[in-house]
Amino acid sequence: MPERRHRSIDELLSEARGRLERLSANEAFQAQQAGAVLIDIRPEASREAEGRLPGAVVIDRTVLEWRLDPASGSRLPFASHDLHVVLVCNEGYSSSLAAATLQDLGIHRATDLDGGYRAWKAAGLLTG
Repeated sequence: MPERRHRSIDELLSEARGRLERLSANEAFQAQQAGAVLIDIRPEASREAEGRLPGAVVIDRTVLEWRLDPASGSRLPFASHDLHVVLVCNEGYSSSLAAATLQDLGIHRATDLDGGYRAWKAAGLLTG
C-alpha cells in the first residue's frame, strides 16, 4: 500500500484560496448590492460577541453544504449551482475552506470575504 502524503492546514488553506476570487469588504458589499448572497458562517457565540452582519443569511458552518447543495434534500430554496455566494467567518480562514468545498459541489461562484467579519467592520460597513 503506498504511503499517503499528509498535508498541513496551511497547505489546504493555500490550495483553497488558490481556487477562489476572494473579495475585499467593499467588493463583498458591492456584490451583495448586486444580488450575491452573503452567508455568515460564524458560530452564534461570535455573532453575539462581535455583532451581526447586515443583510447576511446565517447558516451554521456545520450544515452549510447540506443547505446549499442543490442536490440535497435539506437545501434552502435559493440553492443553485449558479448561486453567487460570499461566505463570511471571523477572519477569513474557515470561510476559504468552506467556499472551496462549495465549489467542489458545483457552486462555481462561491467565494469568501478576505479578512472576514472583522474586515467588514474595519471598513465601516456595519451600518449597511
